[in-house]
Amino acid sequence: MSQFLVSPLFICGSAVLALIWAVVLIQNVLSASPGNAKMQEVADAVRSGAQAYLNRQSKTILIFAVLIGVLLWFALGSYLYAVGFWLGALLSGASGYIGMTICVRANVRTAQAAADSGIEKALGLAFRGGAVTGFFVIGLALIAVAGFYFVALGAGIPLEKTMHLILAIGFGSSLISLFARVGGGIYTKAADVGADLVGKVEARIPEDDPRNPATIADNVGDNVGDCAGMAADVFETYAVTAISSMLFGFLTFGASADSIFILLPLVIGAIGVFSSIIGSLCAKLGASQNVMGALYKSLIVAGVLSVVGFYFVIPGLIPADAVAGHPGYGMSLFWASLVGIIVGIGLFVITEYYTATNYRPVREIAKASASGAGTNIIAGIAYGLESTFAPVLLIAGGVVVAYLASEPYGLYGVSIATMAMLSLSGIIITLDAYGPITDNAAGIAEMSGLEKEARVHLDALDAVGNTTKAVTKTFAIGSAGLAALTLFAAYVQEFKAAGAQLTFSLEDPRIIVGLLLGGSIPFLFSSFLMRSVGTAAFSVIEEVRRQFREIPGILEGTAKPDYACAVDIVTKAALKEMILPSIIAVISPVIVGFVLGPVTLGGFLLGVIITGIFVALSMANGGAAWDNAKKYIEQGNYGGKGSDAHAAAVVGDTVGDPYKDTAGPAINPLIKVINTVAILMAGLLLTHSLNLF
Repeated sequence: MSQFLVSPLFICGSAVLALIWAVVLIQNVLSASPGNAKMQEVADAVRSGAQAYLNRQSKTILIFAVLIGVLLWFALGSYLYAVGFWLGALLSGASGYIGMTICVRANVRTAQAAADSGIEKALGLAFRGGAVTGFFVIGLALIAVAGFYFVALGAGIPLEKTMHLILAIGFGSSLISLFARVGGGIYTKAADVGADLVGKVEARIPEDDPRNPATIADNVGDNVGDCAGMAADVFETYAVTAISSMLFGFLTFGASADSIFILLPLVIGAIGVFSSIIGSLCAKLGASQNVMGALYKSLIVAGVLSVVGFYFVIPGLIPADAVAGHPGYGMSLFWASLVGIIVGIGLFVITEYYTATNYRPVREIAKASASGAGTNIIAGIAYGLESTFAPVLLIAGGVVVAYLASEPYGLYGVSIATMAMLSLSGIIITLDAYGPITDNAAGIAEMSGLEKEARVHLDALDAVGNTTKAVTKTFAIGSAGLAALTLFAAYVQEFKAAGAQLTFSLEDPRIIVGLLLGGSIPFLFSSFLMRSVGTAAFSVIEEVRRQFREIPGILEGTAKPDYACAVDIVTKAALKEMILPSIIAVISPVIVGFVLGPVTLGGFLLGVIITGIFVALSMANGGAAWDNAKKYIEQGNYGGKGSDAHAAAVVGDTVGDPYKDTAGPAINPLIKVINTVAILMAGLLLTHSLNLF
């Protein structure tokens, strides 16, 4: 049995099973009614806009992917690095593209289900639409890493060379994720901010009102940012975590090609496929009609089943004599995997507290809106800053417990905990993609004039979707931090394996310089993205104002806005603005490493990880809290829609939008791109670094 669990048949077979399940869900979603002609017209505009953007983004990224792949080929001396890079890039992009293709078809069907059958059917359809993205992500990520590993070994490539080659997959997936997050994030928030400021604040028309020329661009942005962008993000986190755990197992235990310490991360991922499939069947409303509770059922079931699977599999796979003096090491790694599951679910609970309308932070921000936009923004920033403490405390505690539980090789235990946490990625992505589906469904209902009851159901689903998007972002950020810790350990081990022992002491000025330089990168990166959203949003605002001014009858409802023009403006702006921040992520570790040396680069990596986690958490949680404070007021509190408090909350939400959907989430791939580049060039640094400091 043990041999079967570490075989290509089981590991790659589970990945194929995830893809098959995704296809089954696609058929189920597409069999539902797409609604009337008006609904289909709106949905077609959103779908065509989203696909046009991703097609143009893909062409832009292709240029960079080809150049970087060729550069890896010549710099590292093998075309296989380029092959791995292109494979990771292709599948990362494909996971987001395929998932988004279904999301933009599930939205209109969810709206129609709400009209025909009520909230339960609409919830089920939106959840299954999101699950397509979730299972494509884990299926493609697992088969990319495991398939490349087994094929490379089967082709006679030595194990040591294979373990280094596989890093190229992580680099390719991380870079594409960075482009997707940056480009999609700029698009979605530029459109959203532009639509809100002119529509809600200036024209005083409702959200998703068909008279707003930017409303289609806003709905397009939900898909290219929250669906395609998040899918690519978690794909690369999943792939990079599996790769770094495998590499760390190899470097720590110096094992053979069939070593369980190399293959265990893949086995954990395979177990997660089965538990996630069963969990995806459990998202059903109970008697309480609690939508969030229905979604959490799927996560809890998947988590419990994963723990059960780990308990029976992990100790049985680790031989009693695998670690000298530690006959129970298999059970130690099980405890580490349990820590990963607990941390993952704990991050959900903490983030829901800071971002859901039921709890104090969001209600305090809404209350602050009653005295103006200034106090709203102050409260949002304050709670965003506060929201970093509990998640970091949980992550730090998880690292300590996983490390102590799996000594004498505690860092390997931390990597196993991270992989266990990411074994839930199928459900995590499902909950995230559910958000843009229900958001778009509510928009389609508004624009096509569906009856009030259907819109009430969809608004309830959308309010929960806003929270699920927030909690999944925090999950991605937390897992990115843990994965980066494993990557940093692998960076150090790479030098140790080559006979060069790196020492990191705070008495060494090289470390201090590295920490300072690395710590500045997330702030610089976020600054570029925030300004990019502002620049692009200004173009949208000017276009919406122009149409209101030059096309008579738009606000009266007698003339139709030019939606395509607004979509085109945002598309061009997003593609233009995404290039420079992405280049920073690739170039900065190269410059630091080759100019200042590997020790300074080690400090640089730690600086990026530490400040990156705090900046990302603060932005993601603070932005989501601003958004839900606005929604809380729209539910009739503090004067409701159209009140001064609502106008102030809209202003706060426009600040929070690029926080939570552009800059914050993009820091995840930033951290991993920088760390992966450092590991890939470790060998070159030994012989080619100038070591000027």
